[in-house]
Amino acid sequence: MELPPVSIKAIILVHWLLTVWGCMNHIFPASYAWGNFSVLAMGIWAIVQRDSLDAIMMFLTGLLLTVLTDIIHVSVFYPPNHYLSDVKRFSVGMAIFSLLLKPVSCYLVYQMYRERGGEFVFNIGVARAGRDRSTYESIDQQDAPPPWPDTSKAAQQPY
Repeated sequence: MELPPVSIKAIILVHWLLTVWGCMNHIFPASYAWGNFSVLAMGIWAIVQRDSLDAIMMFLTGLLLTVLTDIIHVSVFYPPNHYLSDVKRFSVGMAIFSLLLKPVSCYLVYQMYRERGGEFVFNIGVARAGRDRSTYESIDQQDAPPPWPDTSKAAQQPY
């Protein structure tokens, strides 16, 4: 199934808006805002340098890391039910929605990385006991002289 092309600008704009809404009510510590806005800054770097594989890879890595940190922030700092006002509920909801949207964004950014020429292929295959010898090149060469003198010939005595 082919996804429609999505601009990296749209991804950054959506995550910026959701992060701003998630930070609205000071439920989460400053590390939530710093982490997410830093990753969005890497996304802006990926927009500015269109040919850079490092920029798009750093943005992708940052998005993957913020998935983990967002899970920690939401699970640790989620307020008890009797402290939830409508504004806090909205703020936490937007943070959760941003978290749910990040895997889709990661996939789209990975596709952009591949379009830019990136060749990182994530493969978790079972290691095989046998070796692939299709690219094996023998180091034994028949034409090369041996590195030691030939002892089969008798040493010639000077007269």
